[in-house]
Amino acid sequence: MSATLFKATVNEYLEDLPPQVQSRLYASPATCLAIYRLLPKLAKFFIMSMVFNESDISLRDLDRWVKSEGKFQFNEAIKSMKSLHLLIEGKTGQPFMINLNPIFRSSFRNALTGGEVNNSFGNVIDSESDIVSMAMLDQYAADKWETILHFMVGTPLTKTPSRNVLNLLTHSKLMENSSSGELQITNEGFQFLLQDVNAQIWTLLLQYLRMAETLQMDPVDVLNFIFMLGALELGKAYSDVGLSETQKVMLQDMRDYGLVFQKASNAKKFYPTRLATMLTSDTMNIRTASGAMNSVLKQGNSVKEDASAALAAEEEAAQVGGTTQNIPDGALILETNFKLYSYSNSPLQIAILSLFVHLKSRFTNMVTGQITRESIRRALYNGITADQIIAYLETHAHPQMRRLAEINLEKKLELDQNCKDGLQILPPTVVDQIKLWQLELDRIISYDGYLFSDFEDFHEYHLLSTYASDIGVLLWKDEKKRRFFVSQEGNAQVIDYAKRKLKKK
Repeated sequence: MSATLFKATVNEYLEDLPPQVQSRLYASPATCLAIYRLLPKLAKFFIMSMVFNESDISLRDLDRWVKSEGKFQFNEAIKSMKSLHLLIEGKTGQPFMINLNPIFRSSFRNALTGGEVNNSFGNVIDSESDIVSMAMLDQYAADKWETILHFMVGTPLTKTPSRNVLNLLTHSKLMENSSSGELQITNEGFQFLLQDVNAQIWTLLLQYLRMAETLQMDPVDVLNFIFMLGALELGKAYSDVGLSETQKVMLQDMRDYGLVFQKASNAKKFYPTRLATMLTSDTMNIRTASGAMNSVLKQGNSVKEDASAALAAEEEAAQVGGTTQNIPDGALILETNFKLYSYSNSPLQIAILSLFVHLKSRFTNMVTGQITRESIRRALYNGITADQIIAYLETHAHPQMRRLAEINLEKKLELDQNCKDGLQILPPTVVDQIKLWQLELDRIISYDGYLFSDFEDFHEYHLLSTYASDIGVLLWKDEKKRRFFVSQEGNAQVIDYAKRKLKKK
C-alpha cells in the first residue's frame, strides 16, 4: 500500500460517515487541516481558491483552469470534494453553481490564519523543568511500533504487546488464534508487513475506528483526536485538559502504539512522537518501520568515524562517477542472477526480507541472500502477491540502481523518441520470473463440490448437467464419460431436481 492508497482508504472511511457527523467533524480546525492534506492536489488548489471567497463559483469556471489532459484528475477532485460534502450547491440555486461548506470554510480559515481554533491544536504547556529529548521520543516510538511488527513476524525472544494491541490485531484479522491457542499471522498480516509505515499506522487506526464504533465511542471525538495528533509539534509537551473522556481513553491506547509518550499512565501531559506527526504529512520520510526508524535512531559517532565514513563515501562516489549520496538504511541491490544484498542490520528488516528471500549471510551492516523458487512460493502461500514483492524491492532499491535505470531510459529515448518503456529499476528477468512463479500456482484452482457419475443413459446425464449449467452451479463436465462436477452450494438443488424428474426410476 502506497501513500496514495492509504489516503484513499482514509477518505473512503470519511465518505461513508453520515453528513451530520461530517458537519460535526468540520467544526474542528485541526481536523479540517488534516482532511485538506489528504485530498488530491487539484482539490487542494480549488479549496485554496475558494476559502476566502464566499460567493458562488461556477463549476465550468473551475473546469476552464484545467487542461484537456487533466480532465480525469479534475473529475476525481470534484468527486472527492462532493463525497465529503466539502462542495455544496450554491446559495443562488442555479445549476453548476457551487460553494464551500460554510462550516468547513470557517474552520479551515481559522486553521490558516490562527483564528479561533479553540484548543483544536492541543494545549502546549511549559516543560522546561522536565524536558524530553527527541532521541528518547524516537527510541520510544521505535520500540513500541517494532514490538508490534516483531510479534507479528514471530521473531523469537520479543516482547509481547499490550492486551489492547493484541485485541486490535485480532479484530483487524492481521492475526488469528491457531489450533494451539497462540496468535499467528494471517495472509492479510503478511501483506501488512510489506507496506510502508504510514500505511501500516493508518491500517491499524482505521481498524481502531471501526472497533471504537462497536464500543459506542463517539466517532467525532475519535477522529478529532487522531487528526489533532497529526497536527501537533514534535518535542512539545501537551496537556490533557480539554480532552473528552473518550479522548483520554484513546490517549492510553495511542501510547501502546507508540504515537504518544507519557511518563506515567496517570500523567496530565503527553508528547507526540514522530509516528504521530507523520499521520497527515505528505513527506514519506519513513518508508518502513525497520529501515527508516533505525536511521532516525542512529546517533552520531566520533569525529574520527564520521571522517572515515565521509572519505569512504567520497571514494565510492568517485568510483561510480557520481556525487556523494547517502545510502538509505535498508537499501538493497538485486542482481540478474537473483542474488540480493541489503544494507541493513535491523532484525525486523531482515525478518521481513526472509518472507520471500533465502538469506545466506549476515554482516555488521549488510545481509545477503537469493530469491529462489521455493522462497517465492513460500511467500505466495502466505498470501503475499508477486506485485507486492516487486513493489517492495523497487521501493527499497539502492539509489545507484535507480540512477542506472534512469540512464538506460535516457539512452532509449535518445535512440527512439516514441519509446514507451517505463523506468526499469529491477532486472527484467527477475521481475518476469517472480510473476511466472506466481502463475505456476494460479494454474490449478481447487473447488469444494460434488461429482455426479454412473448415469443409466446419456439422456439422464444431459438432463441433470444442463440443469446444473442453467442455474450456474456447474464447474466441470465430461460428456464422453458422462460425469460432471457441481459446487458445494448447488448440490442440494441438483439432487432435488433429480428426485423430481427421475422419481419414476
